[in-house]
Amino acid sequence: MAWASWTTRGVFSGHGGVLTDEVGVLSGDLTVHTTWADDTAQITVQYTGAIDWFTMSGSPVPCGSEDDSRRLHAAVVQSVRQGAAATVPRPPLPRPG
Repeated sequence: MAWASWTTRGVFSGHGGVLTDEVGVLSGDLTVHTTWADDTAQITVQYTGAIDWFTMSGSPVPCGSEDDSRRLHAAVVQSVRQGAAATVPRPPLPRPG
């Protein structure tokens, strides 16, 4: 089984934060984590330095490769920075080239 994970700490959310399934909106200094396995990406967020992780609304999403999961993670980080109750970007990002 192939898998990968990506973590970006210190992501400051834009106005309106990021929407989670468990607790609603989180905002401020966040950490974004993406785990890719079995052609699925799971995206979670937490307050940087906290213990609890929360599912970002729209997750999990189909994701066909490790490269796609890396691009998806980058898009999620940008979405969190933009705020506005950010959710996981859809549709999945196309492969370059």
